[in-house]
Amino acid sequence: MIFRRCFIVAMLMLPAACATHGSSPKSKPSSFEATQLGKNDIDRVCEVHRQEVFASLRLVAEKMYRRNPREWKKSNATGPEEIVARLFNPAAGWRFVELDGRYGVEAIQLAFRADYQGDRVFALMAGLSGMVHAAFDGKSEFYMTDELDPQKLYNAARNVEIAMWKLSNDRGVDGSLFLLSNEAGPPANLSYEREFGKMIGNLDTLSIVVAARSDRTVVKVLQAMASAVFLPIAIFK
Repeated sequence: MIFRRCFIVAMLMLPAACATHGSSPKSKPSSFEATQLGKNDIDRVCEVHRQEVFASLRLVAEKMYRRNPREWKKSNATGPEEIVARLFNPAAGWRFVELDGRYGVEAIQLAFRADYQGDRVFALMAGLSGMVHAAFDGKSEFYMTDELDPQKLYNAARNVEIAMWKLSNDRGVDGSLFLLSNEAGPPANLSYEREFGKMIGNLDTLSIVVAARSDRTVVKVLQAMASAVFLPIAIFK
């Protein structure tokens, strides 16, 4: 972290250093231009993919609450918009007291427990978002000194697949689905599946890009969905 900050500061000082050895610069670089000095093309690709995944996560959360209004009503919120805003407030870091310290995969699992009495949508979306956040090492911006782990990104994609399967198949003791999402129809509603597919595609593509950049090999895991277990993603430090 200290090295990265020193590197960025050094890069930001380049224009000033150049000015002392020649004519004054024509114009002062904008804050955007200065920030971009410490990034390469892959860093920008990482940021775009992360933004797309979180856009899909937020959209799924909004749709899940509309489809399952009983869940947000378990809280003291004035409406689902208030809960979604809280869910995606970066300051919270996807760690919430009502989840009893569960984060990432553990929070996702809570959403599919028969004995869980809390807001299942909240547990699911906080878990998915925290897991993806961990796969990106807890960062939203990336610089040349950063290096993502392609295995984490691959594992996150598989975990999204498992969560999507559970949404359509896991049921309570009364035989009803824990949460409603896709509908076979008529008319069919597969919008949830499309958003989950976008997340999986973005994470898989970025995993391939990062692996090629760092010359690393990703260990592929094949599991039957009915018995699949969530793959580990080390929490960032």
